[in-house]
Amino acid sequence: MKPARILNVAVTAGLLLGACFASPGCAVPSETCSIKTSDGHERDYRLFVPDNLPSGPRPLVVVLHGGGGAGRGMERFSGFDELAGKEGFLVAYPDGHNRNWNDGRSSQALDEQREGVDDGAFIAAMIDEIAARQAVDPKRIYVTGVSNGGFMSHTLGNRFPDRFAAIAPVIGGVSPLVEKNFGRGAVAVLIIQGTEDPLVPYGGGSVAKDRGELIDTVAAAKLWAARNGCTADSGDADMPDKDSDDGCKPKRRVWSGGEAPVELRTVVGMGHTWPGGSQYLPTAWIGPVCEDFDATKDIWEFFKANPKR
Repeated sequence: MKPARILNVAVTAGLLLGACFASPGCAVPSETCSIKTSDGHERDYRLFVPDNLPSGPRPLVVVLHGGGGAGRGMERFSGFDELAGKEGFLVAYPDGHNRNWNDGRSSQALDEQREGVDDGAFIAAMIDEIAARQAVDPKRIYVTGVSNGGFMSHTLGNRFPDRFAAIAPVIGGVSPLVEKNFGRGAVAVLIIQGTEDPLVPYGGGSVAKDRGELIDTVAAAKLWAARNGCTADSGDADMPDKDSDDGCKPKRRVWSGGEAPVELRTVVGMGHTWPGGSQYLPTAWIGPVCEDFDATKDIWEFFKANPKR
């Protein structure tokens, strides 16, 4: 298959990241809820409430699907429910408007971004509604997402630093527009990005050919580190290469000494995939999955270690 054809297939199918799992209805103990936002849209999200929640305020993790996906698909794709059941935290899986997020790229190829849908207001309203029904700890509200949801995680952290203690974008990025309008307020950040991602390039540039732009991944991490007042930079350090056959080698770099840490996981050789997740499309189209660590578990460990100060 020609490279251009591979890219087109990946754009239309690869960014779904779990949309094929979406179906009507829900499975207990998660439920589908609807709210009407200030812009008049009826918006849905799924909420997972474990049976063994501890008494008192609980952490809330917001998990954002990729472009073309849905909350239900991301619920099954990410594996956060099983972990939440063991660790005792709430998980929310919102649905993007028309299956996409207005994440700050201002892409003319996506209706949500062209029309300026206020997904930030939706997510904030969703959190308020959940907090009205459940005992949510305001110092332990976190957001993670994949691809389009990764971009949106950066955007939410930038816009609502008082609301989110930490963010964990996976194969997403910071757009030049978000960089231009970068604000203040410390947020702990864990960035996971593959060097061989054909859709969201590690070094910055065009996203999936015509889906906007992003800045260099290291530059994005440094942007957050400066905002958080970090004074120490560990430099790159090799992480354990637990699976020598996966074609990937993860590296870890940490900025610390400020109000909140920033960690960059550079996964050499990884494509547009979720570490420890499924190879949802052929490697030739999206690159390989890193099997050296489980992103879901590591994201939760990072969140757990970084409540709002």
